[in-house]
Amino acid sequence: MVETHGKTPGIPRLPLYTGVLAAASLLVGVALGMLPLLWAAVMLLAAVVIVLTLIDPLIGLGAALLLGPTKPLTDYFVPELPLDLGQIALITALGTWLLHALSRHELRLPRSKINAPLLIFIGIAALSTLNALSLGDALQELVKWGQIALVMWLAIETAGRARWQWVIGFVLAAGAAQGAVGIWQFGLRGDGPEHFAILGGRFYRAYGSFEQPNPYAGFLGLVLPIALGLALGVLGPWARALWIKLKAARPVSFNQVVQGLLNTHLPYLLLFGTLGAVMLAGLLMSWSRGAWIGFGAAALTLLFAWPRKAWFGAALVIGSLVLGLAAWEFNLLPASISSRLTGFTEDFDVSLDVRGVDINDANYSVLERLAHWQAAREMARYHPLLGVGFGNYEAVYPAYALINWPYPLGHAHNIYLNTLAETGIIGVVAYLGFWISVVWFTWRITRQTTSWQRSIAVGLLAAWTHLAVHQLFDKLYVANIHLHLGALLGVLSILLDMQSETQRNSYG
Repeated sequence: MVETHGKTPGIPRLPLYTGVLAAASLLVGVALGMLPLLWAAVMLLAAVVIVLTLIDPLIGLGAALLLGPTKPLTDYFVPELPLDLGQIALITALGTWLLHALSRHELRLPRSKINAPLLIFIGIAALSTLNALSLGDALQELVKWGQIALVMWLAIETAGRARWQWVIGFVLAAGAAQGAVGIWQFGLRGDGPEHFAILGGRFYRAYGSFEQPNPYAGFLGLVLPIALGLALGVLGPWARALWIKLKAARPVSFNQVVQGLLNTHLPYLLLFGTLGAVMLAGLLMSWSRGAWIGFGAAALTLLFAWPRKAWFGAALVIGSLVLGLAAWEFNLLPASISSRLTGFTEDFDVSLDVRGVDINDANYSVLERLAHWQAAREMARYHPLLGVGFGNYEAVYPAYALINWPYPLGHAHNIYLNTLAETGIIGVVAYLGFWISVVWFTWRITRQTTSWQRSIAVGLLAAWTHLAVHQLFDKLYVANIHLHLGALLGVLSILLDMQSETQRNSYG
């Protein structure tokens, strides 16, 4: 007889994830036999993601980043699903991370210099729900920002210093996939939604899996600068290697020029350049004015931050602005693009009271946005400290709606006015404080690091710029874009930790 020392003999203990895996396999087998084909395919994909995530939570994070942009598409074609595939992957990754941490007795709050400003804003946003008319809408918005923090911590813990490049790879892969889909939708498909038709009906606005061009372009604007930052980071070493090769060869032959061009940096330059080109094409084909303006600001940020010397960066920015103004002045830009960029300026007046303005087809979209900005200001006027409640702009809009504009757009189409209306002066100050700290930390990395770390930081700085400028005309915390934002903040946190470690070693 086996000695049990007072314990009842039983089945040997197995790791918890083994039991979960067995149960999931059973459920998937039953589902595949009973569900329609589309449901079965979705279940099979979810099962594969869950199994891989149980092995490594970083895989689940990658799946969430890759599948997250499909949320609007999933909501449209499979509305029966309570959660989209990106959320399923994220929940699985977070659950596995938690189980692993508990099994090792290492459950802790990951360190990040961004923790304090982020949690302060979330706390104030939660406090604003005391004024909320709809607690459900408030909770939904709080969950988004909670997920930003959780994804940031998940990236820090599962990727860390050894694998943070994988997070960047997942983000770039998601952006490149969306860019390719947008190119196909714009001119290769040959058909599209009638209300997205542009340029005489020959082409259609790109919208990827977002079902709308503006959030699609906002997502690309967040990811594209990362690819461009990496491309610029490789461009310098590639050019230096070429110069060294040519300088050593006197006289220079055609073969030596070719060998200099095909140096070891070329594959990286082609890779990041191609990814950037695909995403840039998708962004341009979205025909989103806000995204174009946001990317213009991001491009100037790239030029300013790329050189080591600030005066050189400033010179690049000034030169680019001069060239751009010259192209504008001498009508060198395509007429369709020029008219798209300037078509709204005639009716665009922030101080305008749109209640007394005649509405026509030409000014409708501009006046609609201004009407929602005006409603947001009214909300803030009556609730100056904590606003009308986080996520409650749409819920209280009927009480502040202007004549001729009775229907809400879901948000104020300006993140700063939207935040002011929902969380008051205290909330918008906390929001701005959070982003100012993020920009400051990112800028420090661009000045104090080298190699890939610096290239990523330059790209991140431009990404924050795009987000800040584009959201003057929109709200981009939709369609799971916030998951990518959390992942990029996680990468920033890792870079900050690596920078601090380097400084401690140098001083030690």
